[in-house]
Amino acid sequence: MASPIICFGQQPCGFFPKRFLYAKIVTARRLQADIGGEIVFFFHDSDHDPRETLTVLKDRNSGRDMALNFQFVNKIQKQFSPLYAKQVAPEWQPKMTRQLPNYVGEGMVEKFESVDAANPADFCLQMYERMGLLEGIRIVRSSDPALRRSAAPVDDYFVDVNWEEEMVRARCRDGKLLLHKGADKFIEVPWQDFDAAQVSPTRDTRLRWMQSVVRCTHYVAGAGERQYLNEVDAPGVIFIPRMDISESDKAYTGE
Repeated sequence: MASPIICFGQQPCGFFPKRFLYAKIVTARRLQADIGGEIVFFFHDSDHDPRETLTVLKDRNSGRDMALNFQFVNKIQKQFSPLYAKQVAPEWQPKMTRQLPNYVGEGMVEKFESVDAANPADFCLQMYERMGLLEGIRIVRSSDPALRRSAAPVDDYFVDVNWEEEMVRARCRDGKLLLHKGADKFIEVPWQDFDAAQVSPTRDTRLRWMQSVVRCTHYVAGAGERQYLNEVDAPGVIFIPRMDISESDKAYTGE
């Protein structure tokens, strides 16, 4: 029998990870302790929504929750570039380092300050590693061109293309490349030829696309994921609900 492959997936979800990601990691490690095998983190850094990296921390003085996020070099990148291509404003990290003692201890501030990354996806991944969360876990990134070329084709997808001198993630639909501005408003990007290395899946095709490469035997799913995952896209996979955790949308700091 093949060795188990235990997978969980998540977008970059804050410069300190949200507690639901921590819960997925713990669930995967507990399962690995029972059945053995390898843990794979499908890091969906192709997503473009800047709200994914919102980081909610509690102010140590007031007790109030504060929502913090990266700052980006321009509005086009903030709205439309994939997370692996958004450029973090150079002044953001020093400014945030000065603010962080209001929220976390000295050790965590030092880890944050030591990160050397130009985009939010790399920054989040380095921070999670410095926190010791990913030790022994294999990282598979949805931005990896080699992975994209080897993944099975899907009929609903985004394409990373150039627009206004920036890389943007456009939805390919009805022969058009579209940027969603909100509600029912879209910007149509001039058509460009592309190949599989520029393609990433939508929410509804992500599982099938990922599984064609990862070929996991077990998948740790969050509560929200279970509402939209089409489990028939991953025949034979055992779906494991992540453990319950309080304040799941708040940041996990290990303190």
